[in-house]
Amino acid sequence: MALPDLSFLLQTQSPGSLPEGQALALQAQAVTSTPDEAPLAALIAELRAYQMELEAQNKVLQYSQASAERASERFEALFASVPLSLMVLDEHDMVVQANAMAHRSFQPTERDRPLTALMPFVSAHDAERVRLAFAEARQQGQALATEVVFAQGEQVRITGDLHIAFITLGHEGETPQHQYLCAVIDQGPLLAERSALQERNEQLRASEKRLEAVINSALDAIVCVDQHQRITVFNPTAAVLFQCSASDALGSRLERFLPDAAQALGFGQLTTQAVLGEMTARTAAGKELSVEVSVSFEHHADGLSTTVFARDLTSRKRAEAQRTELEAQLRESHKMQAVGTMAGGIAHDFNNILGAILGNVELAMADCTPESGAMVSLREIQKAGRRARDLVRQILTFSRNEPPRLNAVDLAEALHDTERLLRVTMPPTVALQIHIAPHLPTVLADATQVEQALLNLCTNAIHAIGTAKGTVRVDALPLRPDTALCDRLGLPAGDYVAISVHDNGPGMDAATLQRVFEPFFTTKPVGQGTGLGLAVVHGVMRTHAGAVDVHSTPGQGSCFTLYFPAQAEGAAAPTATEPAPAVTAPLAPPAQQHVMYVDDDQALVFLVERLLRRRGYRTSGYTDPLAALQALHAAPQDVHLLVTDYNMPGYSGVELLQAVREVRPDLPVALASGYVTAEIEQAALAAGARALIHKPNDVQELCDTVDRLIHAAE
Repeated sequence: MALPDLSFLLQTQSPGSLPEGQALALQAQAVTSTPDEAPLAALIAELRAYQMELEAQNKVLQYSQASAERASERFEALFASVPLSLMVLDEHDMVVQANAMAHRSFQPTERDRPLTALMPFVSAHDAERVRLAFAEARQQGQALATEVVFAQGEQVRITGDLHIAFITLGHEGETPQHQYLCAVIDQGPLLAERSALQERNEQLRASEKRLEAVINSALDAIVCVDQHQRITVFNPTAAVLFQCSASDALGSRLERFLPDAAQALGFGQLTTQAVLGEMTARTAAGKELSVEVSVSFEHHADGLSTTVFARDLTSRKRAEAQRTELEAQLRESHKMQAVGTMAGGIAHDFNNILGAILGNVELAMADCTPESGAMVSLREIQKAGRRARDLVRQILTFSRNEPPRLNAVDLAEALHDTERLLRVTMPPTVALQIHIAPHLPTVLADATQVEQALLNLCTNAIHAIGTAKGTVRVDALPLRPDTALCDRLGLPAGDYVAISVHDNGPGMDAATLQRVFEPFFTTKPVGQGTGLGLAVVHGVMRTHAGAVDVHSTPGQGSCFTLYFPAQAEGAAAPTATEPAPAVTAPLAPPAQQHVMYVDDDQALVFLVERLLRRRGYRTSGYTDPLAALQALHAAPQDVHLLVTDYNMPGYSGVELLQAVREVRPDLPVALASGYVTAEIEQAALAAGARALIHKPNDVQELCDTVDRLIHAAE
């Protein structure tokens, strides 16, 4: 602190400086003095001058003392009231003086350690660093130790910066006293704020990472642009959608990928977000895409930033197209289901007609001699009727989607049967060629399904040729496929019979080949195909543990090959699932056993009555099941066997069976139907039926069944 200027008090009041009157009086006195008195007067004047000078110096000293005392008071007030912990330490770490702030900080309660020394409060971790700071202050005059931890106890701690100033006290000639002026600036709030700031920064970084993860994992393309429409963010989905890497896209203008969206960014001044709807986007290569776009605007001090969300509509449109296709397939499936149900109903009535035809043919053949001219016609009628019966069975098998009934099948015979069916409907412009290798091994298959698969392939080949001239060639030969072919088709190694159907039609491209076996897929015009033919072929081969292969070249025709596992020589054929006639030889005479036959078809009733009467049975036929039940009530013990149709209007065969069991529980009952499903068979057997007869029947089959049931009841 600068001392005040007290020079005005140090001016000596010499005689020349005295007031004019006082000076003249002294001079007159000196002049008028006698010679002896002159030295004494001079001495007195000099003493008075010295006295006045001392008085002036005394005033200076008094003023200086007052100034020093005031400065000391100001220092003490400042030392006591400054909001810092201030301490004065001697060379032995003894606290000479401490302000109130230091006492409150280091000794908040009377139970705490007294502030007599500083080092006991310093933590062990910082003690050495503080000692070095005191040594530095002694050498340099001042020192600083940052973030020193002062421990008041186990729970209370102060973290602050320790400022140290070295001072020396004492007068000249005295031994100097060395002291340290220490100031502790509490950094606790600052450190807490710093920690909170660091925590907020960590949270911000974590939030940024989460946001980055969300942006990078989003299913939508996210593109952020600045106020100049320059891309600043380009997530991986955007990179895939626009076929451009993020490094290449960053810095580009938005109109590079979304030319229409760039014009719509003017909405940023009016709203915070907007849905722009469907737009056309471009990839980096210039390919156009259909996308759905929405934008979000955010205002900043440095301008406007925009986030663009783009969703690829290609998959949605593809899904919509697939849904439309599936709906069409579902409609076709329902249509085919309805067709199957209708086919079952038609087959029932048609089987009744065929049964009557075949039965009467056999009766007529029994009435004719082998040399009769009508026998040839009757045999042809019988052959045609059986072909019609087999055709109905094929329709029912297809409509019911039954599992295959595996038997030893001669594929050469199946091919010839298919050929006879095809030649009836083939156009004259298409030639059919059949080449069958000799000694073709048999296969375990369902003959009906095999013929259905061959018929579908040949029909497709004929339709592929169309109105042009062409050839359909069918080859059948045994072979052992190589390993590559077996791996490609999923076939186990072994012997197979391959049936190939070639045509010289227009062929198929690669896209068509990939979908050729899909249900309801067809290249024919609407209304000219269901798309089920090849799907049925694929399903038939899968159920037969075989495979179907296809090769086609546009403009050169197509070739479909069926691979059937060959049956090993000497292997026993599996038992047929269809019930075989139990008795082929005539049984003993029925001894006038009474058979009741119920069917809503009068022709079948008439036929069965004639057949059974020739076998020696008493027969009564009914077209009304209630009338038959009434007759049974009248004479329940007179009837030995009841044969009833399953499907009759108003009253089913199962209902008649249940009513009969109430009248005659032990009466054998057989149900006959031209449309037998697993459900029908299960319901019939559960109701107590002894047998289930499939119509149409040969005469011998029907009679053998009746014989078997009659003799079993005896």
